[in-house]
Amino acid sequence: MSAIPNNRRPRSFYEANARERIAGLLDPGSFREFVGPRQRAMSPHLAQLDQPGAFDDGIVVGEGRLDGRTVLIAAQQGQFMGGAVGEVHGAKLTGVLQRAVATRPAAVLLLPDTGGVRLHEANAGLIAISEIMRATLDARAAGVPVLALIGSGTGCFGGMGIVSRCCSRIVMSEEGRLGLSGPEVIETVRGVEEFDARDRALVWRVTGGKHRYLLGEAQALVADAIEAFRAAAIAALTAAAPAEDDDGLARIAAEHAALRQRLDAYGDCRDGVEIWRRQGIADPDALPLLDTAAFLAAVADRSP
Repeated sequence: MSAIPNNRRPRSFYEANARERIAGLLDPGSFREFVGPRQRAMSPHLAQLDQPGAFDDGIVVGEGRLDGRTVLIAAQQGQFMGGAVGEVHGAKLTGVLQRAVATRPAAVLLLPDTGGVRLHEANAGLIAISEIMRATLDARAAGVPVLALIGSGTGCFGGMGIVSRCCSRIVMSEEGRLGLSGPEVIETVRGVEEFDARDRALVWRVTGGKHRYLLGEAQALVADAIEAFRAAAIAALTAAAPAEDDDGLARIAAEHAALRQRLDAYGDCRDGVEIWRRQGIADPDALPLLDTAAFLAAVADRSP
């Protein structure tokens, strides 16, 4: 069998950097960056701590078109300080979401690639996360869908894990990871007996895209290809928005009840496979080895 030419091979979302993901997701030539590297909006804190900075502070934000429709987009760069959120980084992301309220694009695309808050900036980073959360909910309240596309090398942990769960829809690949505390944090605080962060297979079974899809936290699971994420984002824009009760308090109460039921059902499980078995999935031990198409076929009756 002949090899697939390089220009025809699917481009890995996991291996791409922030700018490559944006270029592959949006319509060719449509991206216009806000507060780019030439403007040098850099963290004022890192230099004081003798830490290296980045001209874009580890996040790329701007406007473009997706299948002909105007969208706003923000992509974190995990290769810079683990994609951690600091004051300037967070302000750029908050600004994009606030712009969505003013301009009403077809959607906002968030491409998380982060381990959480930038500890070097302490409270500034924590405040930034709270502002991003509020801006996300404000955009949704204004009728603008906010989509989280998770499949990057660093994953999506810490405050941005919370932000992603505030979004209208989450699309993940198997390689994507989503959680609050990252594996290394859990091991450090609770010990290796609680969670072995070096067990990569366990990490993916607990935080990876397949598990989040089966829990209903990710509404779509796609292959590790920028083209697959683009198709899923277009499909999300095309699909009719689900009807929601205007009573926000009732929705919160229902979500809390669902989380309590999940805790009661799976609270003593130590591995995703144990949860899948309790969900009644046939041969759950085989799921980690299946490719995306075969996995989706195997769990078709349990799709979110």
